[in-house]
Amino acid sequence: MYIDSHCHLSFPELQQRLPEIRAAMAEAQVDRALCICTTLEEFDAVHGLALAHDNFWATVGVHPDNEGVTEPTVEDLVERGRRERVVAVGETGLDYYRIGERSLADMAWQRERLRVHVRAARQLGKPLVIHTRSASADTLAILREEGADQVGGVFHCFTETQAVADAALDLGFHISFSGILTFRNAQDLRDVAMRVPLERCLIETDSPYLAPMPYRGKLNTPALVPYVAAELARLKQRDVAEVAEVTSRNAERLFGLTASSA
Repeated sequence: MYIDSHCHLSFPELQQRLPEIRAAMAEAQVDRALCICTTLEEFDAVHGLALAHDNFWATVGVHPDNEGVTEPTVEDLVERGRRERVVAVGETGLDYYRIGERSLADMAWQRERLRVHVRAARQLGKPLVIHTRSASADTLAILREEGADQVGGVFHCFTETQAVADAALDLGFHISFSGILTFRNAQDLRDVAMRVPLERCLIETDSPYLAPMPYRGKLNTPALVPYVAAELARLKQRDVAEVAEVTSRNAERLFGLTASSA
């Protein structure tokens, strides 16, 4: 019924509890999930989840926050991106939130990393999973310059303005909402969610982070994505079953997901 379009099941706090998490997913009717890669070092673990379970898929990418890790080349990403059950490139993007005492010029490495991911996605013909925080103008500019509209993708865990949402939609991207949508202080985000067409929406947990209300502050898992769907349904005055159906169809179409026997 539901697809969690962004989760980190390879992270230790979730991987060690995988049987329990899968049982909870089944009970909550979360029948599929996209497992997100954040470093090349992590890729084998993420990919292994997708190979071991027919309701999981994988991405390949290096998160913009990660420093001191293997810097990806286009060739690195393309080679892994061609493997079985790898359906997208990312999580990639820009994040200036923790820039500290560095200048924007100091973050040139992040911008080049994003360009590498877009070039790999175009070569593969696969969508991008975009993370952007305090860097939306540069993120959008690079996506335009590198022709990301040719592959599209998703702005995951969206927390930006309506203007950024509109620009992403114009580039052919989807918008994914997480448990933040349920937080009491997230009215601005709810206003954006009301205006994004349901046919361009995805839902996610970003687990193990950002558990939705009433579980905020606790360990998040894909089994909690129905709470995101319920809030999106409330905002759009639609039945939650319809939101589950449409967002699942959106994910199937964007990532080429199939049904599973899980």
